[in-house]
Amino acid sequence: MRGQTAGLLALGLALGGAGRAEAVESVHVGVLAHNVCHVDCKNGNKEDGPALEIQANWGSPEFLSWALAPTPYAVLSTNLAQDTSFVGVGLEWSFEINDDWSFEPGFGYVIHDGDIQNPYPSGDPRAVEFSESHVLLGSRDLFRTSFGLSRDLGGPWEAQLFYSHLSHGQILGKGRNQGMDQAGIRIGYRFG
Repeated sequence: MRGQTAGLLALGLALGGAGRAEAVESVHVGVLAHNVCHVDCKNGNKEDGPALEIQANWGSPEFLSWALAPTPYAVLSTNLAQDTSFVGVGLEWSFEINDDWSFEPGFGYVIHDGDIQNPYPSGDPRAVEFSESHVLLGSRDLFRTSFGLSRDLGGPWEAQLFYSHLSHGQILGKGRNQGMDQAGIRIGYRFG
C-alpha cells in the first residue's frame, strides 16, 4: 500500500503544481480520526488510525464568481496506520459567520488506495472475514464532501474543526458504496 500512497502523493503534487505557487491562498494541516462513526456505524470499526491531512487552496478564479467564488484546492490525506489514503482536488467556499468564525463547505473528487471489493467469492468463509475488517468503497475514485468551522486566531492563523465524507454515490461506481468519514482539527495559514 505504500507504493500506492507514493503514487497518490505524486498525483497530488502534480495537480497542486498546476497552479502557480504564488497563487496559493492558504494551507491547512491537521490530524483527523479515520473512518469515524456518525450515523451508520456498520463500518466504523473496519479501519483505524489517525490520518495526516494537508490541503492547499488557491485564490478563486474570476470565472467562478457566479458560483459564490469558491477556492480550488488540492488535498492529500495519509492514514498513519496504512489503511486508506487519498489525494484529490475540489472547490471550497467560505461564509463568514462573524469577525472570528466562518463556515467552509467543500466538494471534490479523490482517488484512494483502499479496498474496492471483496477478493473472495460470496459464500467463501474468507469473504466474511475480509468484509468484517475492510471498508469496501466500490470505486477507485470517489466524491469528497467536507465541512469546516474555522476560528480566526489573529494574523494569518486559524483553527478549524473539520469533517469529510468519501463516497461514489452510485455515480462514479456500481455496487458496494460503504463510504468513509474523517473528522478532526486542522490548523490553517493564510498567505498575503
